[in-house]
Amino acid sequence: MIVSVSRRTDIPALYSDWFFQRLAAGEARVPNPMNPAQVRRVSLRPDDVDGFVFWSKHPAPMLSRLNALGDIPFYFHYSLNPYGTDIEPGIPSLERRIETLLRLSDRVGPDRVTWRYDPILLNPVWTPALHEERFGKMATALAGAVRSCVFSFVDRYRKNSATLVRMGIQGWDEPGMRDMARRLAEASRATGLQLETCAEPLDLSAYGIGHAACVDAARFGLRRAGADRNQRPACGCSPSVDIGMYDTCTLGCVYCYANAGRDAALRAFRSHDPCGEQLSCRIPADGSTPPI
Repeated sequence: MIVSVSRRTDIPALYSDWFFQRLAAGEARVPNPMNPAQVRRVSLRPDDVDGFVFWSKHPAPMLSRLNALGDIPFYFHYSLNPYGTDIEPGIPSLERRIETLLRLSDRVGPDRVTWRYDPILLNPVWTPALHEERFGKMATALAGAVRSCVFSFVDRYRKNSATLVRMGIQGWDEPGMRDMARRLAEASRATGLQLETCAEPLDLSAYGIGHAACVDAARFGLRRAGADRNQRPACGCSPSVDIGMYDTCTLGCVYCYANAGRDAALRAFRSHDPCGEQLSCRIPADGSTPPI
């Protein structure tokens, strides 16, 4: 079993104490996002976990405790964008986050850190030319610390649509995506960085860009057993179990579609118990906790 930590919230940045408590306990409880009354027990015991995939914008709180993972394999998806606090208000400066990535890579090796330039926004400020310039500078700064970079174009969902409109963030058409991909490839060519897209059906192989499997069984020495049916159609990920919860990330990124609103996430954060069996909310009294 591959455990995702987490697509739904930034556990390394916000809830690392909880994660390591659950790791020591050997189990986490995770509500079904579609039916929170149904809670499942997810084993975190070494015999049951083939690997952890961590997702974060700022995993600094985890760095000093990675030895607690023991022999369980893991790798990080590190989202590192050049946006300002108008778009990503809850995270440290870009310089500090780059420094954290470099420290993480130095500790675990570049093969266990994937840089995510994600999502690529388009508005009157964030033009393709500005993305090309900033991406190129970041690729140079990260040269040797990461082997690959995964990117995707902003998607509109019910939870983020109104905010994207208010911020003047536009959708991408196919010619625009191809031009942007070409620019990224050119900007990073000298660094040897391998570029891949996340859940994008567009074929960009002409620019040397492939399709990513962000959760990849092969990286844990496992045979791939088909795609994860719980993800988007173009997603190439292997099946995994996510131990996060929606509406718990307080970072406040305007493009986020994991929160109904930042107020709900702040309430969940304030009620969070680092020693609790799940990130937020009480476990139902009916005992509906099927093992997984």
